[in-house]
Amino acid sequence: MKLNELRDNPGATRTKKRVARGPGSGKGKTAGRGIKGQKSRSGVAINAYEGGQMPLYQRLPKRGFNKPNRKRFAVVNLGLIEKFITEGKLDAANTITEDALVASGLVRRKLDGVRVLAKGEISTKVALQVSGASKSAVAAVENAGGSVEIVAPAPKNEAAAAE
Repeated sequence: MKLNELRDNPGATRTKKRVARGPGSGKGKTAGRGIKGQKSRSGVAINAYEGGQMPLYQRLPKRGFNKPNRKRFAVVNLGLIEKFITEGKLDAANTITEDALVASGLVRRKLDGVRVLAKGEISTKVALQVSGASKSAVAAVENAGGSVEIVAPAPKNEAAAAE
C-alpha cells in the first residue's frame, strides 16, 4: 500500500452541493433561496422567530434572578488541606491563611475569599484564617484541636487600591 493508493471507504464522503453555478446544476440562479425577502439575503439569521407565533422563550415563565453583587468563594475541603499538610505543601505549625492556600497550589485564585467545607477527614491540629467555613468544618477542625478564624473578605475597590 502506498500513500497515493489511500482512499476513503465507498460512500463515506459526499461531494458538496455547489449552488448558484448555472441552470444545469439544479440549484442555479437563486440557489434554492426563492425570490427576494430577508431569507434570500446573505448574513441574515432569524433565530427563535416562529412565523409570528409567540416564540417559545417568551411563552415560558421566567424564574429566579442572578444577584449582581453576589460573593463567589473558592472552595476548599478539609480532606485536601490534610493531604497537602502530609505532603509538606502546607505548614501546620503556622496559621494557614488564604494566601498560603494559593501559594501551595491548593486554591487557584481567591475570588471573593476562600470557604472551607467539611468533606474529608482532618486529624492535624491547624489554625485556619479564611473568609468562610461551614459549621461542620469548624466543628471538625476544633475536634482535631485546631481553630478556625473567619475574616471578612476585603472589598473589591480596596483590594485594587492596595496593590
